[in-house]
Amino acid sequence: MSIFITQGNYTGQAIKGMVDKPEDRRAAVTGLMESVGAKLLQYYITTGEYDFMVIAEGDNVTDVMAGLLIAGSTGGVANLKTVQAITTQEAKSAMEKAKAARGGFHAAGEKS
Repeated sequence: MSIFITQGNYTGQAIKGMVDKPEDRRAAVTGLMESVGAKLLQYYITTGEYDFMVIAEGDNVTDVMAGLLIAGSTGGVANLKTVQAITTQEAKSAMEKAKAARGGFHAAGEKS
């Protein structure tokens, strides 16, 4: 399972809807993620450049992306930015793999 972190903004339409009919959207986002085979781990309302952050777990990026496409298609969210998170153990494994493989690589223009 992989972890995906998505940040985004609510549209003016969504903000108006939340003010007119306040609700905790966690249940809706949980159901959305489950419908595409992913799992919601956390859902935060944030301050700053983005209005919310969703942390989800899925077998692959297409599962989470399907949920984001559904959310985006409603017109309620925009500016979705998703990154994949890896554990420190996974990062160390990548470092070890890079160390073992780097001998055959050279920078552009360095090899004659």
